[in-house]
Amino acid sequence: MRQKRIYPFYFLREGNMKKRLKRLLKKYQTPLWLMAKAFLLLFFILIVYSVSSKVNNKKTEQTKLQEEPTAVKAHTTVVDAKPTIMPTSSLPPARVTYPSQILNLTNWKITLPTGVQKDATEIEQPELTTYNIDPWFIVVPEGNGVRFRAAVNGATTSGSDYPRSELREMTNNGRKKASWSSGIGIHTMFLDQAITAVPKIKRDIVAGQIHDANKDIIAIRLDYPILHIRVDGKNLHTLDSSYILGKRFTIKFVVNDGQTKVYYNNSSNPVYTLNKKYSDAYFKTGVYTQSNCSREGSSSVCNDNNYGEVVVYQATVTHQ
Repeated sequence: MRQKRIYPFYFLREGNMKKRLKRLLKKYQTPLWLMAKAFLLLFFILIVYSVSSKVNNKKTEQTKLQEEPTAVKAHTTVVDAKPTIMPTSSLPPARVTYPSQILNLTNWKITLPTGVQKDATEIEQPELTTYNIDPWFIVVPEGNGVRFRAAVNGATTSGSDYPRSELREMTNNGRKKASWSSGIGIHTMFLDQAITAVPKIKRDIVAGQIHDANKDIIAIRLDYPILHIRVDGKNLHTLDSSYILGKRFTIKFVVNDGQTKVYYNNSSNPVYTLNKKYSDAYFKTGVYTQSNCSREGSSSVCNDNNYGEVVVYQATVTHQ
């Protein structure tokens, strides 16, 4: 009888290896499949959680923004409540009552066309801070400028035959008259304004000037329709030969070293330079109507409805 041949490494034979691998795969097939399913389920749960978290965070941020507009509005109101720092007031027109809310009037006083002839009314600080008088010195309806008006029948000062609604420069918080020299320091006044009315017959007004103890040194004057720089009663430089009432313009006076330079509409170079030394000087702005009832020549136009008028949007003075 033939004996069966036994090999020393029986389990390593190819046929036996295949059988053993099949048995192993069959034995562990179910646990491996379950593990794969569990891994895929866990991965899907993580993705859903991540997306959900991002959506919730976005909703939370939107909710916070919707709940905070009151605080933002309150901050804006605080900033807008300081119109004197701005070139023009940013308060709603209904809240702007006094000219001092548009222009910084700390170092000014005003002469008005009210009172009696040769003794016109003057208002100084601190009264000027909370002062207005319709129609001579008020805030315009738009709330961004101050209207100065002087009728031909208005009261005048002792040194003039013409009425005015005009600011005069002061110092020490309005308690002392300004008085400076063209040869010492640098003196600047910037005006943003519009001439809005002239008298019916003698159609002349002054809208800004530098004065000394005795007379005007230089003035911005409209002899309608010619807007010009006036010195010693003469037109020395025409700014606008066909000025239209209501047209807004800027003027800047810069005085130092015996020179008075005039800049027009933010020009980079002066349009006119006056070489003249003077002292006891001060700035003025507003309206100085260059007519009166006598000059108008008719009683029919000698009334409050015949006037010169200027709207000033900005008036700033500096001394260095």
